Amino acid sequence: MKEEEIRPKRIFDEYRRLAELDAEKYFGASGREHVCCPACGLNGLYSFTKHTFVYEECPACQTLFASPRPPVEAFSLFYQESESAKYVASTFYKETAEARREKIWRPKAKMLSEIIKRFGADRSDMVDIGGGYGIFAEEFGKISGRQVTVIEPGSALAEICRGKGLKVIQGFLDDIEPGQLPVGSKVFVSFELFEHLHAPEKFLLRLKELMGSGDMFIFTTLSGAGVDIQALWEDSKSVSPPHHLNFFNPKSARILLERSGFEVLQTSTPGKLDIDILCNNQEFIKDRFWRTFIIQASEAEKQAMQTFISDNGLSSHMLVVCRKL
Repeated sequence: MKEEEIRPKRIFDEYRRLAELDAEKYFGASGREHVCCPACGLNGLYSFTKHTFVYEECPACQTLFASPRPPVEAFSLFYQESESAKYVASTFYKETAEARREKIWRPKAKMLSEIIKRFGADRSDMVDIGGGYGIFAEEFGKISGRQVTVIEPGSALAEICRGKGLKVIQGFLDDIEPGQLPVGSKVFVSFELFEHLHAPEKFLLRLKELMGSGDMFIFTTLSGAGVDIQALWEDSKSVSPPHHLNFFNPKSARILLERSGFEVLQTSTPGKLDIDILCNNQEFIKDRFWRTFIIQASEAEKQAMQTFISDNGLSSHMLVVCRKL
């Protein structure tokens, strides 16, 4: 897989341009409140400022997070009205849908099918929080023969999912009532959502209220300990406020989940793009090792390094499997 296949540079650069403008428009005049590390609760240390957002790093668990951050109401307006949010929901999703289906969602549906079977949850109902364009729900439905319930707050994306014949609950997680969900055991999933959350612990506690004992939660998110983010740091395109606020890592995700009453069953980093991202952004690499490696390594050596990174918890794409105690 190559980065260009799933997020073409012209589309990604336009999204980043709009996000930078939106950061000033929606948050430039808003008040901001200090927040502690969302994983372990300690005060962070200043790391850098990007698009008016200050990022701190926890000295204990190395979580990277935005602090101080604007109130949640400002983010609600931003996600409803901003140009960058509209661009993601329309142009980005539309123009990359089929490439992402083949490269991301179909393999991910297969992988999750194997995971839930391994943990004995293959007959549970699947609930996709923030289902977006509905491609994962489509692909998982093909594999499992079972309908996926999609929770999607965006009206345009919810309508697209309905048009595909998917079962849709329109609203944010806070708006969902248990009676709207399937009866019986459930597996909740969310993809690339956790880095956006204003209050991750609050999200988990609300999710717990909707879960039965033993229900599973599987999610993917960005790991701030991943090779490409570590090497590029403030120049990483993944660090894109106001969209991305939290960068957990395998260690800190476990801390947060266990503190919130979940049993962590598996953490892994099955990413495939770290080295390709470094190749595409080598002018921003300050670390001499990675700069030399990217310039001198053969394609076979780069692929071998990517495999090592993924297998050893060092990719910026993280997968977490847990369940409610």
